[in-house]
Amino acid sequence: MPAQGKHRRPKSVSLGRGIAAVTTGGAVLALPVLGATTASAAPAHSVAAEKAVAPVSVTAQANSVTKAAPAKHSVVSGETLSKIAREYSVSGGWKKLYEGNRKAVGENPNLIHPGITLTIGAKAAAPSDAKAGKAAKATPTAERTATAERADRSERTTAAPAAAPAAAAPATYTNDLDGWIKESLAVMAQHGIPGSYEGIHRNIIRESSGNPNAINNWDSNAVKGTPSKGLLQVIDPTFQAYHVPGTSTDSYDPVANITAACNYAADRYGSIDNVFGAY
Repeated sequence: MPAQGKHRRPKSVSLGRGIAAVTTGGAVLALPVLGATTASAAPAHSVAAEKAVAPVSVTAQANSVTKAAPAKHSVVSGETLSKIAREYSVSGGWKKLYEGNRKAVGENPNLIHPGITLTIGAKAAAPSDAKAGKAAKATPTAERTATAERADRSERTTAAPAAAPAAAAPATYTNDLDGWIKESLAVMAQHGIPGSYEGIHRNIIRESSGNPNAINNWDSNAVKGTPSKGLLQVIDPTFQAYHVPGTSTDSYDPVANITAACNYAADRYGSIDNVFGAY
């Protein structure tokens, strides 16, 4: 029945198909009207989706900030630092947790008391002043070491001078020919007068036989009124001219007589050691 067919409603399938149009350039496929309408609605749906997602992102971000801040935990019976560190996923484990709560926990990390409050994420406490002082003493800086050295030098400089060593006891000599010669040699050494024990002894034996009071009253010197005297037979003018300071002014004094005679012999012969006869 073709007549009835004219009044039938077209099937919706035809709306989904492309509409062909004939132009001078050929056939062109036109986009369906329904498709265009659907495509224009897409941006509105996208904006709504973004509005819906945005609050979720902000909330997640806020939660992230909240988690980053240090948290407080009140210890209950049966808990350990290891358990609490695992519960809060503490980086570094129970040791890190203990470092940040050493003051609250005490010196024994294995013993935590119920009721104490732990700060999760707290930084390790700075060492006390006493511990810092000990550390400074254990590892002194170069400046502290230099200061100590300067103080030590200053202390040594200002310290009372050490007591001078006790003066050596004065040498003692026997009151005989041996002692007189040795004492004369000591005086001669102080004044740079040459001579030896042997040279002095030899000339004394020849001149006076060791008698300090010997005197020559018969030679030419005696005739002139200046007799030779003492151990080495020295006349008074010679004794006075070559007398050595610090010795007696008596020409009969054994030490003074020997020292003056040796001084004269050194001036004339170079040394008493060079004298082997009358001089």
